Amino acid sequence: MSPKGDVPTKSSAGKSNGTKDSERQSSSKNIQDKSWLLGVYEEMCYYRRFEERVNQAYTKQKFAGFCHVHIGQEGLCVGVQRALRPTDYMITGYRSHTQAVAKGIPGREVFAELFGKATGCAKGNGGSMHMFSKDKRFLGGHGIVGGQVPLAAGVGFAIKYEKKDDIIVCYLGDAAVNQGQFHEALNMAATWALPCLFIIENNRYGMGTDIKRTTSIDHLWKRALAYDMDHGQVDAMNVMKTYDFVSGVVANMRKTNRPYLLDAICYRYKGHSVSDPGLYRTKEEMAEWMAKDPIIQLSEHLKKNKMATDEELKALDTKAKERARADEDWADEQPQPPEEQVWQNVYMD
Repeated sequence: MSPKGDVPTKSSAGKSNGTKDSERQSSSKNIQDKSWLLGVYEEMCYYRRFEERVNQAYTKQKFAGFCHVHIGQEGLCVGVQRALRPTDYMITGYRSHTQAVAKGIPGREVFAELFGKATGCAKGNGGSMHMFSKDKRFLGGHGIVGGQVPLAAGVGFAIKYEKKDDIIVCYLGDAAVNQGQFHEALNMAATWALPCLFIIENNRYGMGTDIKRTTSIDHLWKRALAYDMDHGQVDAMNVMKTYDFVSGVVANMRKTNRPYLLDAICYRYKGHSVSDPGLYRTKEEMAEWMAKDPIIQLSEHLKKNKMATDEELKALDTKAKERARADEDWADEQPQPPEEQVWQNVYMD
């Protein structure tokens, strides 16, 4: 797969992917608004700088365990979150630091969680792969490949049972589409018409294996065809396209309660985890995708449309760096969990 634009698809019911003109107009206003776009730019810069500091902290052995950074995939994270309501739920895999922050967990609490501190979002119990916040409706952070997908179906069932118009976003990696629980959960969601937005973070690689070596289909959205599920594909390296597309999908889901499978084409610049040198990718491939960098794409759009200068964008990036540094500094000063915490949340009281 090459970093091309959106591939328009139809739902298996023969309907378009999406939305009415009025619903498109709402998101279209935002992507033409200078202050909104500058906010998106600063947010993506912050997530990039945040994950760079996480990567550095891990290599300095400030924390241990597994660590998977999201560098390169900021356009998907920001574009999706901007299309949601605070009451919507989110569940994801182990590459979840910035998704947790986007959902409303303070960055300093995510850093504290990485460091195993008592003030982390999971009180230091979760670490890198298990960010969590009941208040923000961020339900993890899961280390089992595809393990979050049936949990998302359960949340979707609860939303429908309670007759709410919220949705749950379930992020999963491309390799998860070959797991058995993925198929069972999609079948349930489609059969019971559950408001689950399943988003494949399709960065082409399951750990170090190209998805083409393990999957017979040429486009991962085709997994939806077996379940008569609405589906589509988006260029997730472009934050404006992602936001506009997902806004339409979400608006339609709130009316129909039908699930949706989105194949989000993106690319991670680092290895599968921080310890992975990524030698299975060529320099030419990396250069091709990095030329489509979501932050660079938005900066070029802002300058072309005279919404920002290089100096203004640099200032926003500097602000993002300082914010990420402050998050880490705060986490450094936080206390370790008390010894008695090791016995908490083991058995029901």
